[in-house]
Amino acid sequence: MSEHVVPEADFPPSLSRRYYLSPDQPFDLDPTLSCGQVFRWHRADGIWYGIIENEPVAVRQSGSLLTFSGCSEASLVRYFALDIDLGSVLVTAGYDQYLEAAVRRHGGLRIVRQEPWECLVSYLCAQNTSIPHIQRMLGNLCARAGDEVCGPAGRGYAFPEAGAVASLPQEEKRACALGYRAGYIHRTAEAVAGDPDWVERIRQMDYEDARHEMMRFPGAGPKVADCILLFGFEMYEAFPVDVWVRAIMKTCYGVGSAAKTLSPKEYEVIRRFGRDHFGPYAGYAQEYLFADRQHLTRLNGNE
Repeated sequence: MSEHVVPEADFPPSLSRRYYLSPDQPFDLDPTLSCGQVFRWHRADGIWYGIIENEPVAVRQSGSLLTFSGCSEASLVRYFALDIDLGSVLVTAGYDQYLEAAVRRHGGLRIVRQEPWECLVSYLCAQNTSIPHIQRMLGNLCARAGDEVCGPAGRGYAFPEAGAVASLPQEEKRACALGYRAGYIHRTAEAVAGDPDWVERIRQMDYEDARHEMMRFPGAGPKVADCILLFGFEMYEAFPVDVWVRAIMKTCYGVGSAAKTLSPKEYEVIRRFGRDHFGPYAGYAQEYLFADRQHLTRLNGNE
């Protein structure tokens, strides 16, 4: 069986449900799902296939119309954060010339609401590798430890519970191509399986305390913690820093160093600048700047 959600037959599913976007609330499905925040969606013949709330979902956008199957309208709205006033968010996020240009080019990109456990494992897998490898690792893990799920949108695998990942034999974990991440994921799965209230506990914390708590998980450093809090916990003040964001901050804002590698000290300087400059929705600013990275890092002749 494919690691992705696939239609039950050799033709696209019937996208029988409709959702009309508000004219003043932009949304663009393609950049939202292809910008690197999620890893278990794929596009075929203009339709995106993925999993929402453990159900296979298919969705397509034609202008202001979303046609979909496999989930309720409420689930679709919640997952894609269509209930958020995106215009107000972006104005609040320290609107400057660089962010304004990025929004103009990538308007409608939204941060989806990911399930925290899946988000945690996804970003443990995402360290020091490519998106195709991340997708392969997660697909393998779901195929070996997740439940098979079927619905009108097709068939696929639900993301496995922490206990199922923890109990997966070592040879099965190795077959998932996790590499050195296998140990981190195993120990993290054991910790989560033994702490059923971890999500609610972190939700009750302020951002800095939640960040410290996330970094207690094996393999979760500053960037992984920031990504999980942004994408899995709706803590929009998080400002993850990778090599692209570092280059943007240096080129456009003069923040950071010219050293070859990003040190923990420099990471802290950049992420605090991002939070101070862009405010409570710094994470949204980060996503738009990242989406515009090819343009922004060329402004001063950089690659």
